[in-house]
Amino acid sequence: MENKLKLTKKERIEVSIRSWFLQGSWNYERMQNGGWAFSMIPALKKLYPEGEEAKKALERHLEFFNTHPYVAPPILGVTLALEEERANGAQIDDAAIQGVKIGMMGPLAGIGDPVFWFTVRPMLGAMFAAMAKSDGTLLGPALFFVLWNIIRIAFSWYTQELGYKQGSNIAKDLTGLQTITKLASILGMFVMGVLTQRWVNINFVGIVSQITRQDGSFIDFSKYSGNVSVDQLKEILGNYASGLPIGNTAVTTVQDNLNQLIPGLAALLLTFFCMWLLKKKVSPIAIIFGLFAAGILLHLVGIM
Repeated sequence: MENKLKLTKKERIEVSIRSWFLQGSWNYERMQNGGWAFSMIPALKKLYPEGEEAKKALERHLEFFNTHPYVAPPILGVTLALEEERANGAQIDDAAIQGVKIGMMGPLAGIGDPVFWFTVRPMLGAMFAAMAKSDGTLLGPALFFVLWNIIRIAFSWYTQELGYKQGSNIAKDLTGLQTITKLASILGMFVMGVLTQRWVNINFVGIVSQITRQDGSFIDFSKYSGNVSVDQLKEILGNYASGLPIGNTAVTTVQDNLNQLIPGLAALLLTFFCMWLLKKKVSPIAIIFGLFAAGILLHLVGIM
């Protein structure tokens, strides 16, 4: 009995590594077909040792393909299984293989954005950006780079293996992925809402009131003449640490009142406004330049 052709772990690892460069030859006609065919080459060489068969296999994988680059591995895995069955005599034609690819790339593309671009990467980025901001070192960006790539590579390999082991049957399970998409979207919106008050800063400088403080209720530098002694410096620092304000005038701004009412209210309203503009199909670039222009104008007129 003739031995069946079987893809080894070595070939599957080579396919997985090549899939990292799926968009390396992206084009407007067939999108990611060049990167897809490049990824399949190690497997096709093993399954079709005859040159003519390998050429035909490579040609059918140069058809149109486009999906989120991080969710292409499960499609690769299923395709590897189908090509393996075909090389061993199964009645699987070109249309069947292309049909499975097209049938999977649409639903999976809708999962890639909310899971990776809108949830995992923003969460990691915000966490390690805060770390970098607090300690001022390169540890935050370095940890982000390492952890992000560990997640990306692990997901790529294990989902490709899942697709390969499940074969064409995996297409039946795609409906369950809609739940994952919803949960990822909810989590991502929750995290972005929490980060709004931290990353969006608005300060209204309009003065509401000015009150002259009584003697002894503020740090009065006028009584320290000439060189400040060590004891006087200790006194100043002690008074400041105890909460005494600097200067004899207490100024209350619009922002002070807003902070007492609802901290971060203006930032939240601005975020909702930008979301509304995006929903109305306003270009993100136009929103960015609009915010720059509005910020400069409001600063010039003394509002912010």
